[in-house]
Amino acid sequence: MELNKYIDHTLLKSTATERDIIDLCNEAKKHKFFSVCINSSYIPLAKQLLKGSSVKICTVVGFPLGATATSTKVFEAKQAIEAGAHEIDMVINIGFLKSKNYVEVFKDISDVKLAIGRIPLKVIIEISELSKNDIVKACEICLDAKADFVKTSTGFSKSGATLTAVKIMRKTVKNRAKIKASGGIGDLETAQKYIDNGVDRIGTSKGVAIVSELMSEA
Repeated sequence: MELNKYIDHTLLKSTATERDIIDLCNEAKKHKFFSVCINSSYIPLAKQLLKGSSVKICTVVGFPLGATATSTKVFEAKQAIEAGAHEIDMVINIGFLKSKNYVEVFKDISDVKLAIGRIPLKVIIEISELSKNDIVKACEICLDAKADFVKTSTGFSKSGATLTAVKIMRKTVKNRAKIKASGGIGDLETAQKYIDNGVDRIGTSKGVAIVSELMSEA
């Protein structure tokens, strides 16, 4: 198993500097991570740095609250792709979901997916804010809206990924969507547990530490 290919090497802090992004991209190239996950203002810089490498650029939309207007999310996503992003991680409208306004939740995701076409769309459902039933419903709506992935967390809420939530997500989406776990995954043992439970991608800022641990074990 190539653990590095599961990793979206992530840096989404508001304080991230250009130097930090340069370091992130260089690390991603060195370890052959699947992608870098960055805020959209840094896409042009990352595109320049990753040219000629296999590392993809992933960016976030409606981040981290998910409460922006759908039209804003659509605009953000289209702009990001024009700038060079290969994947979009959008945040679900958590307030609409908890209000049981499922039509608007569906429309929010569906409009972004329609706007970006074949570009992979990962929908962050922010499990720390949801009940078990909410998680199931969010996953069902993501499937209906043709999302490619359901993702656990932004990493900016009360807590991150949990194995319990991932099991609920996998049981709900089966093989109809992929799963990305993010938030609090910082060591090899934890990363391995998520992969063993059917996760297709891991969002982490600790990717270098995780693969270094794997290399030292080998």
